Amino acid sequence: MKRIIALLLSVLLVTAICCACGNGQKSGDKATKETAVAATAATADEKTTNKTEIVVFAAASMTETLESLKKTYQASHPEIEITYNFDSSGTLKTQIEEGAVCDLFISAAQKQMNGLEEGGYIDKDTRLDLLENKVALCVAENSKSGIQSYADMKAHLEAGDILMAIGNEDVPVGQYTQKIFTYYGLDESALKEKGVLTYGSNVKEVTTQISEGTVDCGIIYQTDAYSAKLKVADTATEEMCGQVIYPAAVLSKTAHAEEAKAFLTYLQTEEASEVFEGVGFTPLATK
Repeated sequence: MKRIIALLLSVLLVTAICCACGNGQKSGDKATKETAVAATAATADEKTTNKTEIVVFAAASMTETLESLKKTYQASHPEIEITYNFDSSGTLKTQIEEGAVCDLFISAAQKQMNGLEEGGYIDKDTRLDLLENKVALCVAENSKSGIQSYADMKAHLEAGDILMAIGNEDVPVGQYTQKIFTYYGLDESALKEKGVLTYGSNVKEVTTQISEGTVDCGIIYQTDAYSAKLKVADTATEEMCGQVIYPAAVLSKTAHAEEAKAFLTYLQTEEASEVFEGVGFTPLATK
């Protein structure tokens, strides 16, 4: 009898040990699975936040359109983060030459792009003429000048009875304005001494002066007039100031050449072209 009881106790003991081991293994398996799930989630979060940043330097006149296109592009390319730097093309050129991080440059004139190409800063194989704009004479809403054309502008400037805003000489819109003055036989230095001119360091500053009514009129781009809802009195012809071409190119030392090229390609699509056309640009490189 004692042997039977001892045997039964041994069986119960072994069973208890096996159950305990089994439960421990199940708990371990559960913990391992939970850890794996957490690790997978963390990896997914890391992939979501680990985006490639493309830095785009672009002429100030492109601010509204490029901001709009950024939202569309990033929605279909969640792995890309686009960062813009908007200013006058001359200022942007200088920043690039001084070592600023930039992957893609879009200028409001050929002069600045030519300078960067000569210095080896851009990948010339990616360079293309992206857009065309127009140089517009805009009149402030509160102006009583009655200006309706560039010819009217000339007469009022010579009479000295208006105040006009233009871009600095190192700003593309200012350089186009100088050509218009030359076309009409106007002496900028004499007009400046007469006190009928005020200046802006980029086209947005000139646009603001017209919008706020601190001047009677100003020369900006057609697209800026559209964005600011300003009255366009006249647009300059090619004979007056040449074509207003916006070249674009990927930088030669970019760390994200393929991503920058992909975004530049997108800017040539029909989808992007419709946005550009909507504010007054003429797309030149539609794919």
